Amino acid sequence: MATVSSSKDQHYWDLWKQKRDPDAGNYIVKKYLPLVQYHVQRLAVGLPKNVSKDELRSFGLIGLYDAIEKFDQSRDLKFDTYASFRIRGSIIDGLRKEDWLPRSVREKAKKIEATIEKIEQSTRNSVTLDEIATELKIPQDEIASTMNEVFFANVLSIDEIPKDMDESSPSSYSLKDNRPIQPDDHLIKEEMLQSLAEKISGLSENEQLVVSLFYQEELTLTEIGQVLGLTTSRISQIHSRALFKLRKELTVKE
Repeated sequence: MATVSSSKDQHYWDLWKQKRDPDAGNYIVKKYLPLVQYHVQRLAVGLPKNVSKDELRSFGLIGLYDAIEKFDQSRDLKFDTYASFRIRGSIIDGLRKEDWLPRSVREKAKKIEATIEKIEQSTRNSVTLDEIATELKIPQDEIASTMNEVFFANVLSIDEIPKDMDESSPSSYSLKDNRPIQPDDHLIKEEMLQSLAEKISGLSENEQLVVSLFYQEELTLTEIGQVLGLTTSRISQIHSRALFKLRKELTVKE
């Protein structure tokens, strides 16, 4: 059965590459639509509620179309891998061009950060979600969610391609070859992983499960909810709280 499926796929790929056959193109798009949905689910975590998944899906579809158009079968690269980079890159590009982080969220984040600094200077200790919530009279989940949204926005900004870089395509991305790892880099990486493992072990049982299932097993929040018997929104809350705790613990104080 697998051979027939593979042969059928190759038939449609040949039709698409040789004749740009529309039926072949539709077949390939439908086959890889789940890949778009997968990346939408992954990237949607931490984004504001005003960013709809339909919008992310539209960005992802642009990336999928681009991947189908440009994929070179002669290269030793699986289409799933190639398409994943294009889809994810297209969604991130789309988010960068949209003013998707409301001013109210940024202002709330500034208040939270100011409160964190104030409490830390007063107690000389790392601040907890409970302390911030008590000071600002804001629910803990709202604080964690706000900080995750801003964190994601910062990641998008850092990840952005410099404007003076000569790129033939706005969606093109270069991959750094990390194979020749230097001994000191290896040691630093091992220390970071060990530190991360220690911090994760300090999370609650549910937080550890959600982090493991999401990042290691690569389940979506909905799938994790089904495994743990909780709603997707509850899993999202647990995930946000876990990330907030880990970022606070791993932040190097100067």
